[in-house]
Amino acid sequence: MIRFLLNLLWLVFGGGFVLALGYGVAALVCFVLVVTIPFGVASLRLASYSLWPFGRTIVRKPGAGLPSGLANVLWVVLAGWWLALSHILAGVALCVTIIGIPFGVANFKLVPASLWPLGQEVVENP
Repeated sequence: MIRFLLNLLWLVFGGGFVLALGYGVAALVCFVLVVTIPFGVASLRLASYSLWPFGRTIVRKPGAGLPSGLANVLWVVLAGWWLALSHILAGVALCVTIIGIPFGVANFKLVPASLWPLGQEVVENP
């Protein structure tokens, strides 16, 4: 019940809807440019995770190999570090208030996901 309430508050007040919308638009752009379809899939994964982050986490896929690692390097150079920096700044800003601390922690959870999204999957916490 607490996870549901935190996710609902995150969706409305924590910026979850705006983050998911931004990642969704990035995914659509990546799908239009056919070569970047794997980045679009990763953006959709991030959109889903940023929409409902509490009670879920990101883990490494067992079958992810060298191609996803190389694509992650390209991702970091082009978009990942900007996304990570924005999540860090938003997390710090949210942690300034007592009520915003869980939302700041959720933004900090999104930092590694925004840096290395390929070769990972979103799973439920036990």
